[in-house]
Amino acid sequence: MTVSLRVVLDQLVSPTSPDLAEASASLTEALIATAPRGCDVSAIVPAPGIPDETSVTGLSSETRLSMRRRELAASWQLGVAPGIGKGLIHSPTALAPLVRHDRVNDTHQIVVTLWELRAWETPEELPKAEILACRALLARVTKHADAVIVPTHAMADRLGELAKSKLSKKVRVIGGAPAAGMRVPSDAVGRLRALNLPSSFLAVAGGAAPSDGLAAAFSAVVASGWDGDVVVLDVPEGEEPTVADIAAASGLAESRVHGRGALDRWDRAAVLSHAAAFITACGRTDWPWRAVDALAVGVPIVAADTPVHREVLAEAAAYAAPDDLGDALARALGEDAERLRVLAGDRAKGFAWNAAADRVWALHAEL
Repeated sequence: MTVSLRVVLDQLVSPTSPDLAEASASLTEALIATAPRGCDVSAIVPAPGIPDETSVTGLSSETRLSMRRRELAASWQLGVAPGIGKGLIHSPTALAPLVRHDRVNDTHQIVVTLWELRAWETPEELPKAEILACRALLARVTKHADAVIVPTHAMADRLGELAKSKLSKKVRVIGGAPAAGMRVPSDAVGRLRALNLPSSFLAVAGGAAPSDGLAAAFSAVVASGWDGDVVVLDVPEGEEPTVADIAAASGLAESRVHGRGALDRWDRAAVLSHAAAFITACGRTDWPWRAVDALAVGVPIVAADTPVHREVLAEAAAYAAPDDLGDALARALGEDAERLRVLAGDRAKGFAWNAAADRVWALHAEL
């Protein structure tokens, strides 16, 4: 008898985050590629189903629910999950049909994944409704999930503090990876032209939220003596003027700052591969998506000295306190540049979706 691992792929239908959509697709492709004998992978998706352009090859079936993602999320948060059925359910995000079930007698498992804890770490930066929804979700996760995947041990420790150790036995650490197949495209120079970007610059990522660390990153640029341009990735729509104001307050002329929104994997690779260095000053315990992308294309990285950065980047970054990154950036641009490039390439080999998929299969077998 074939055992199906049913993956919740809401992000391929109605993405709330480009990173979550990429991670969902990449992990599912890896689960299909690494499926043990007698196992396959199917999908649970909201209406109207997965579009052809984002479909995943190799799915054995697709359970298409009658509700769209927003209504589905509301229903599942209330513990109402009609049409789901039993079996092994894996969610690459926090959205899952978290209901009372019998794992032992019905072979019904529910595993969810948390990539960030912003609702607890920086609630002042989020709408109140989102905070309440996230906290209600954690309560359901604590009660009904059979396992909770987080990408780092640092996040596992933080989650244990927030949940007062109620989740400690359920938490498993399985890291993320760059988008499947991410590499420097052959038309990288053309992509930079299409994005109207210069050929040399420093790269950072984030928006106007204080915890994104742009103020510290811009101050580091000024302190390092870098006199070129700066490209800011992942700027939320409408926050470009605020990002420019943050740069100006740090002493960086607006004309030198180029804000861009979410880019696809090839444009990101093109941009990062042409950066003299990538700076990350974010202090949250989020999985550092762009820093891991930077590893994949061998860019020198300058990072705020946090447990997450130390765990993920290891020796492949120059570290300093968030308010004192200027000297670290100067070294990364000078004497340490080649060493950091080599270390980034070596460290990148430790992050692959196939390896993560193997651990997901092992987790479900353990449960």
